Amino acid sequence: MSSNHEAAERLRWKKFPVLNDGFVCLVDVMGSDDAIVQAARVSYGAGTKSVSDDRTLLRYLMRHRHATPFEMAELKLLVRVPMDAWRQWVRHRTASINEYSTRYSVAIDSAQTLEPNEWRRQATSNRQGSDGVFSSEEGAKLSADERDFHERARALYNDRVERGVARELARKDLPLSTYTEAYWKCDLRNLFHFLSLRMEEHAQLEIRQYARIIGEEIVRPLFPNAYEAFVDYELGAQMLSRLEQETIRRLAAAGKLPATVEDFMACGDPSWQALARCRERDEALAKLVALGLVRAQADV
Repeated sequence: MSSNHEAAERLRWKKFPVLNDGFVCLVDVMGSDDAIVQAARVSYGAGTKSVSDDRTLLRYLMRHRHATPFEMAELKLLVRVPMDAWRQWVRHRTASINEYSTRYSVAIDSAQTLEPNEWRRQATSNRQGSDGVFSSEEGAKLSADERDFHERARALYNDRVERGVARELARKDLPLSTYTEAYWKCDLRNLFHFLSLRMEEHAQLEIRQYARIIGEEIVRPLFPNAYEAFVDYELGAQMLSRLEQETIRRLAAAGKLPATVEDFMACGDPSWQALARCRERDEALAKLVALGLVRAQADV
């Protein structure tokens, strides 16, 4: 029995808990690391295997963005996820989806709740993000208000259903924290794209937790070599634009590495120079700081 088959049998229908009442589980899997390299070698025949072992070939494919062979593998998952996080999830349109319908069935009687220490504040520098948490006292009040609202919203929904209101109308005031369930089937190429965006540190924490479970607990044991290549060349990689590379060259030519922030500003792309605010420049600076090529401002 292959290690892939053993991993699939061990994982199939195992529910990995996420948030307070969500989960992810593997329903089925097609393919393996072997299926990916087999597809990549189809033009050359089985005799080429001695030229490059499977792991090396998988890493070559990932490194050079030869993505089609990764489409030869597919995973089907069953997920329970809050509707607000699900809205982000379904933006990834390269998957087959069949979702629990609240037109035909009574809505799932469960909603995402937050503990007092889980209420995050709105970030001031990022309209999409959060930064810091509320005090325990403020968080306790927010959690109490949340429980009260959920109870009232569910009572309203149940009352409508009991009165015979059509379910498609009865559901309309349910909060976005209500859980939904769906089958989600995706090939490995597009699943890696999903993971690269949703495991990234700037993704919303809630969907990041789902992505981490999918990647680390399901994909990694099923496709160990492909997942290793994904982590090394996508998830943990850093892309340098032409402007960023030229900035590094100018800093190196001036003998300014490691550079100060002032050095970076002076050697940055000319299009950045006259701008008081420039997100592209800020992101370039953050990359060079992370690479140790520019000293953070606090260290200057």
